[in-house]
Amino acid sequence: MTNRAVGSCIPTPDNQQTMKNTRTHIVVMFALLVGVLGIVAFAATSGGDQSAAKKKKSPMQPVVRTAERPTVPPAFAAAGLKNAELRQQLSWTFGGKQQRGWYLYDLLIGKTLNGEHDPVSGEFAGDLAKWQKKTGLSSSGVLDEDSLMRMVSQWQSNRLKNRTYADPSELITAPPADFYDPSRAAELRQVERKTYAAYKEMMAAAMADSELKLGPKYLKIVSAFRSRDYQDQLRQQSPSSGAAGLAVNSPHFTGRALDLYVGGDPVDTKDSNRAIQVNTPAYRWLVRNAERFGFRPYFYEPWHWEYVK
Repeated sequence: MTNRAVGSCIPTPDNQQTMKNTRTHIVVMFALLVGVLGIVAFAATSGGDQSAAKKKKSPMQPVVRTAERPTVPPAFAAAGLKNAELRQQLSWTFGGKQQRGWYLYDLLIGKTLNGEHDPVSGEFAGDLAKWQKKTGLSSSGVLDEDSLMRMVSQWQSNRLKNRTYADPSELITAPPADFYDPSRAAELRQVERKTYAAYKEMMAAAMADSELKLGPKYLKIVSAFRSRDYQDQLRQQSPSSGAAGLAVNSPHFTGRALDLYVGGDPVDTKDSNRAIQVNTPAYRWLVRNAERFGFRPYFYEPWHWEYVK
């Protein structure tokens, strides 16, 4: 009995193998469970890190709204069509000479309106209508004779008021290098002192402008101070120039008026020549910048600028 009881507590080879297999299965399943839990935890952590990274790397971008171009009122669109006609065909008179169109003054008109729209566009007509309203004209947006002459009057009022003949002590003789024609006689190279200083400052600014590419002659002085005798000679040489061309009481008498080379024939008032001049980079630069240095234009002559400070 004792032997059987003792013997029953000793595992048989088959029982030993069974228990060994059971323990192995438990270990394997435990390892698998640990692995699965590890994978889940890593995925959760990795997903969170990636989401955070995305938030850091890809912040919410501001919504960019494309500004819609304002609709041009039909009246201004129609005014643009009328301006396209008048720009070439408007008949008006200045200085005793018949003029046609206002295309030669596009830049000055744009500056007056403080805008850069195409002169035959509805936007230009809108800018013009605002200017017309401020100046007491009918705000039609059409640049007719009344509006053009109001502009001409404004441009002319900005020119030299005091045309007192220059005293010799107020004049200096500029070096030949400053002149379009360096062989010009010394008495024809005289300039009022402050005017010459402002001119040199303006020239330095033009030369420093990286966007302005000028040939060697551009913005050189063609003519400055003129004596009365010299002005009379010029008038005799051009008897048909009229008041628009060579004035009897010329601002050149002051030494504060400068004719500058802006292209084409230096001082030819033919429309074909002025059409060349008003489209050169030199003239465009003057329209945008000359006022900063105290110079105002004579609208009819693209080359003529007066120091008004």
